[in-house]
Amino acid sequence: MRTMRAAAATALVIALTATAAACGGGTATNGEGSNKSPKKLTYWASNQGPSIEADKEILTKEIAKFEKQTGIDVELEVVPWSDLLNRILAATSSGQGPDILNIGNTWSASLQATGALLPWDDKTFDKIGGRDRFTESAVAAAGAEGKDPAAVPLYSLSYALYYNKKIFKDAGIAKPPATWDELVEAGKKVTKGDTYGLALEGSNLSNHIHQAFVLAKQHGADFFTADGKPDFTSDGAVAGVKQWVDFMAKDKITSKSAAEYAQNQSLSDFSKGKAAMVLWQAAASTFKSQGMDESEYGVAPVPVQSGTPGQGKQINSMVAGINISVFKNTDNLDGALQFVKFMTSDAEQKILNSTYGSIPPVKAAQQDAAFDKPDTAVLRDVLGTSAAPLPQVPEESQFETVVGTAIKDLFADAAAGRPVTTESVKAALGKAEQQMTKS
Repeated sequence: MRTMRAAAATALVIALTATAAACGGGTATNGEGSNKSPKKLTYWASNQGPSIEADKEILTKEIAKFEKQTGIDVELEVVPWSDLLNRILAATSSGQGPDILNIGNTWSASLQATGALLPWDDKTFDKIGGRDRFTESAVAAAGAEGKDPAAVPLYSLSYALYYNKKIFKDAGIAKPPATWDELVEAGKKVTKGDTYGLALEGSNLSNHIHQAFVLAKQHGADFFTADGKPDFTSDGAVAGVKQWVDFMAKDKITSKSAAEYAQNQSLSDFSKGKAAMVLWQAAASTFKSQGMDESEYGVAPVPVQSGTPGQGKQINSMVAGINISVFKNTDNLDGALQFVKFMTSDAEQKILNSTYGSIPPVKAAQQDAAFDKPDTAVLRDVLGTSAAPLPQVPEESQFETVVGTAIKDLFADAAAGRPVTTESVKAALGKAEQQMTKS
C-alpha cells in the first residue's frame, strides 16, 4: 500500500459508526446488490505504476479484453493513493461510488467494519475459482480473523532492501547487509557529502507503521493485544520505533531533510545516487521511470536483528498488497464478480503483476518464470517465508494515523537536533495510545 493522508484515516474511524447500507456503485437502498445495469461497471483502480497516465494505458488495454469477452462496458478511473481512501469514504456517505474498487490491504478490516463491501464467503469465492487459488497470507490480509474476507487479493507486495551497487563497491562493501548492525555499519561507510546511507520518508505515516510493525515483531512485541486492544508502549514496540528513528537521530545515516519526505522522494534520492539504500515495496518500475537501469542496483531481504528471516525465526516485512472489492449495493453484481474473476485469472495475474513488479497472490501465476527475476524472486520468497499481515482490527487505519503521526513528530525532533530517547519515544507512543482508547 502506498502513502495515504492522515485526514483520510481519521475520517475512516468516524465512518465506522455510520450506516453504510446505501453505499456503492448502485442505487439499491437495502444494501444488497442487484443486476439492474448488467452492461455497465465502474472501477476505481489504485495507482500502481509510475504515473496515473501509465496505469490508464496498462489497464485500458487489459480491460478491453474483458469488455470483448462479456459485452460489459467498464468505466475506469485510476485514483491516486493520496485521494483513494477519502473517495471511498465519500462514496459510503453519498451512495455514489464505483461497483468495484481497489483498496490497500491494510484497510481491509476497517472498511469491512463499515458494512459497505461485499463479503467473500466460500460460495462467492467459488464464483471466481475458489479461495484455495490464493496464497493464505494474502487472504489473511483481506479482513478480520474469523470473518469472511471483505476483498480478494489482487497484487501482493513485500518490502525489500534495494542497494546501489556502485556506491557499495566504491566503499568496499562486498555484500548487502543481513542484519541491522551491518546496515548501520554500511550506511556510515557511504554517508559523505550529499550522499547518505539510507533513504526514508519522515512524513510518510503508512511507511512508518510498516517499518515499526516489523521492528516491533523483531523485538518480540506487537502493537495490539491478542484481543485487539492497543498496546503501544511495550518495551519491544518502543525499541522498534526508536530503532527506526535512530537511523536519523543517532546513526546519522539518513538526511535530516528526509523528515519532510512523504511522497516517494526516497525513491528519487536513491535513483539519483543520493542514497545507497532504501527499503521499499516493488520499486523497480519507479526506478526505471526515473532513468535507473536495473543493473545499477541489487535487491536483498530486509535485515533482521541477527540470524536470518523466516518462519519461526524473524519477520522482516509486513504482507503488503492491493485487494479488489465489490460494493454490496452494486447494480451489476454478476458483472462485478465476472470482473474480479477476470482480474484474478492466471493469465491476467501474470500480465498485471509482472508489469507492476508485484507478486501474484494467485498460486499458479506466482510460479511463472516472469517472477524469477532477482527483485521479484526476493519479494516472492519474503512473502512465502518471512512476512506477516498487519493487525486486522477495525481500528487499523486510526492506528496508522496516531502512531504514524507520533513517529513523524519524532523524526521532526531528530531533524531539529532534539534528543530522541527511549523515554521520549515511550511518551509519544503513550499519547497515541490514549488517543486510540478515547475515540
